[in-house]
Amino acid sequence: QVQLVESGGGLVQAGDSLRLSCAASGRTYSTYAMGWFRQSPGKEREFVATIAWSGGRPTYADSVKGRFTIFRDNAKSTVYLQMNSLKPEDTAIYYCAARIRIGLTLSEYEYDYWGQGTQVTVSS
Repeated sequence: QVQLVESGGGLVQAGDSLRLSCAASGRTYSTYAMGWFRQSPGKEREFVATIAWSGGRPTYADSVKGRFTIFRDNAKSTVYLQMNSLKPEDTAIYYCAARIRIGLTLSEYEYDYWGQGTQVTVSS
């Protein structure tokens, strides 16, 4: 089992920055990649970004490309999501997820473990 705990959410104004953290524990060695997803009220959960523990180029949703950066600290088993130039439409619950199988994917159904989520609210 792998446990994921997100932190760093909050209320910010449009244009501000925020950094989310996702601390992984348990059998983290069994996971290949980590991802961030988000869900707004009344909408389906959507992909934000993903990165492999081994490195390589991350993948981003078009809506956050150029504004968000996903990076990892393997020594701490922690993945981060640096969010800059935040917009009101970025308001959502942000979830961290871990994937066992090799390869990066945008599909939430391909991830095996999930955190409880952290709320990000961007005011205009």
